[in-house]
Amino acid sequence: MSRARRWGLAALAGVMPATLAVVGIQVADAAAAPAGPRLMAAGKNVTAERYDAGDQFAVSLDLGLNVVAGQEPIQVRAKRKSYAEPIIAEAVSKSGNKRLPAANVPDMSGLKRFSTVTIKDAKGKVIRLYTTNFCPNTYDSVRTRPDAPAQTPYPLMCNEGNPFTLGSVWGIQAGWAASTEDAPPTGKLFDLPVGKYTVGVTVNEAYRKAFGIALKDASVSLNLTVKKGEFSEKSLTNEQDHAHHGPQVSDYRPEYRVAAKRPAAAKAPANGPKPDLRSLPAWGISISQGAKNKWYVNFGATVWNAGNSPLLVDGFRRSGQGLMDAYQYFFDAQGNQVGAAPAGTMEWDARAGHQHWHFTDFAQYNLLRSDQKLAVRSGKEAFCLANTDQVDYTIPLAKWRPLNTDLETSCGLENSVGVREVLDIGNGDTYTQDRPGQSFDITGLPNGTYYIQVKANPAGKLSELSATNNTALRKIVLGGTAKKRTLTVPPVNGIKG
Repeated sequence: MSRARRWGLAALAGVMPATLAVVGIQVADAAAAPAGPRLMAAGKNVTAERYDAGDQFAVSLDLGLNVVAGQEPIQVRAKRKSYAEPIIAEAVSKSGNKRLPAANVPDMSGLKRFSTVTIKDAKGKVIRLYTTNFCPNTYDSVRTRPDAPAQTPYPLMCNEGNPFTLGSVWGIQAGWAASTEDAPPTGKLFDLPVGKYTVGVTVNEAYRKAFGIALKDASVSLNLTVKKGEFSEKSLTNEQDHAHHGPQVSDYRPEYRVAAKRPAAAKAPANGPKPDLRSLPAWGISISQGAKNKWYVNFGATVWNAGNSPLLVDGFRRSGQGLMDAYQYFFDAQGNQVGAAPAGTMEWDARAGHQHWHFTDFAQYNLLRSDQKLAVRSGKEAFCLANTDQVDYTIPLAKWRPLNTDLETSCGLENSVGVREVLDIGNGDTYTQDRPGQSFDITGLPNGTYYIQVKANPAGKLSELSATNNTALRKIVLGGTAKKRTLTVPPVNGIKG
């Protein structure tokens, strides 16, 4: 999940309402629900609208399908020990873990080729046949029976694009439902002419075996009516643009409120839990041309917490100044606060696109020559900490449902007198370096091999378990001419990123 994040996740990540949400069954029927997992439709008849998407038509397809967990959760853990090794994904259950085929989990974005969808016209001719992917971690997951657990521990979504994620957890709580995808995962608009259709959906064999879904519970048949819609792509875009800013987590969650007063200056505890900041290889790397024939290399950079304690930093404002004094807090194995130590400063960034409080000296980005000597330093040196990426949710104590997931939930307001910024265990913070002063100006650099260096905790102001894993390098090759520079980014053990 990059800095361009979906609005509203902070609110959704809080305590789920302990009310019964019914998906396709009545409360009276809950006791008779199958003990095993199943594919279920909200209704037999479905209506979809065909709308004008500008240069073509498209259908907003919602089949109302859900995967429902039975008496025990559906859970998948995907892990790779290093980027040189393949992802190993297993369905976890009381009866024993079952390995999923490698082709079904080629990356950390979810389960590939989960179900097969067959759409037939009124004459019974197959006009669409495709497979759909599935992310069990849906933010609209709900209970389907009154005796189901009141909470679900699983993350709100699957990895949204970081190619260097190390471990993911996907799951559906026992008795809960997660909505499935409906259209093919091509990224293109899906279209069907106005008319009537029959739709058959079946969970594919690999997942039936892994999750123990009986064949009779793995298929549904629907009647689909496509009618002319009354909305356009433009109206949808306007709605999305309007709902972009959410409330500050610190406004309503006690654990994200800054401490009442500054701590007494102290040193970090010699022993006990601490964060462990690690850098991932730079990713999403591109080249662009600016004004006056300037050339820039843009990139995304992720620093994550692999330790046994969250990184928690409180900022306390200096009277009348756009500056805060920052302190890192420490906790024992039971989560009790046991100390704090100075950790630099936070500063207010009033520039357009920022307008929030930055914690200084969290990370540093350099472009190195082939001999790994400095060529260009990024102007980005201050950061607002947020849990933007699921880097490894399989490590002990990883927080699967963090609250501060975007800039609107953890960076404070201009008139804030205090700010709390948190990087939870297993989570990463990604910044995309594509703004002026952040990307590397390579206009005057000769062609050749370079390395993008991502370095966490560069000044050593934060206390962590180890500083030996703070740096990551990513090779790039510059070429072309002054009028047309080129960029080649070799993959990391086959991972393009």
